[in-house]
Amino acid sequence: MKSPVLSALLLTASLTTASAQPSVPELQKLGGKIREEKGLVVELTVDTDTFTEADYRLIGQCTSLKKLTLNGKTLTDITLPMLAGLTDLEELSTNQSTLSDEGYRHFAALQNLKVLHLWHPSWGLETFTGSGIAHLKSLPKLERLTFAGSTAGDEALSAVGELTQLKSFQTWHSAQTQAGNLALTKLPNLTSLKIGQRLPKGGSASPPSFDGSTIPTLAKISALETLELFEARLTFDDLTPLKGLPKLKKLSIHTTDIPEADVEMLRGFLSGVEIVFKPLTAEDEAATLVKKLKL
Repeated sequence: MKSPVLSALLLTASLTTASAQPSVPELQKLGGKIREEKGLVVELTVDTDTFTEADYRLIGQCTSLKKLTLNGKTLTDITLPMLAGLTDLEELSTNQSTLSDEGYRHFAALQNLKVLHLWHPSWGLETFTGSGIAHLKSLPKLERLTFAGSTAGDEALSAVGELTQLKSFQTWHSAQTQAGNLALTKLPNLTSLKIGQRLPKGGSASPPSFDGSTIPTLAKISALETLELFEARLTFDDLTPLKGLPKLKKLSIHTTDIPEADVEMLRGFLSGVEIVFKPLTAEDEAATLVKKLKL
C-alpha cells in the first residue's frame, strides 16, 4: 500500500503528465542543450539560476525526458515538485540545489530514476543535514548515487546507508568523518565505490575522512567489484586488507601519495585484480593534497 505522501506525489505526476508536452522551441527558450530521439526530447541540460516556477513547470511537462541536468540554485522544496510529471526520467544531475532534508521526499514521484548526481547540494544550508537523503529509499530503481561537494557529512552518509538498492556510490569533498564511512558497509548490493577526501572545515586542517585506517572498513563491503581511491596518502600495507574483497576486479588509484614501488607490490599481492594507477605529480600534491585538502 502506497504512503499518503507517495500517493499525492504520483497524483501530481499524473496530472502533470496529462498536460500537453512543450514544443522544442519552447524548451530552447530556456537555453542549454537538447537531444531528441524520434521527434521527442529525451535529454535536457540547462542553467537554472534565473529560472522561474513557470520554467520548472514547463520542464515538468516534458514527459519524454530520460536525462535531465540542472545547474543552479533554484531547485528548491517548491520547484522540485513541479518536476513530478517526469515519470520516465532515468537520470538526474543537480548542481547547487538548495533543497532541505524534507524537500528530498519529492524525489518519490520519479519512480523510474536510476541515476542521481548531487553536486554541491544545499551548500551551507542549515535545513539540510543530509538526513533527507533517506527519502530516496522510495526509489526502487535507483542504482547509482553521487554525493559530492557538501557541507553535510556523517548524517548524509548514514542516510546513504539506508539505500540498500544502490549498486554504485561516489563521494568526495563533503564534511564526513571516518565514522561516516562505516555506513557504507550496510549496502549489500554495492558493487562500485569511488571515494575521495573531505574538505577541511573552514579551510583549516582537520582529520582526514579517508586514509589508511579507512581501508579495513571498505574491505567489509563484500560485493565490491570496482573501487576508486583518490586524494589520500597511502602505502602498500594500508591497502592489504583489500585482499579480503572476494569479488574485486578493478582498483583505481590517482591523486594519491603512494610510492610506485608499493603499487607494483600490490599488483602481485592482489592477483587477478586490474590496477589502474596514475602517479601523483609534485604540482598535484602541492595544489590538491597540501593547499586544498590540508593533508
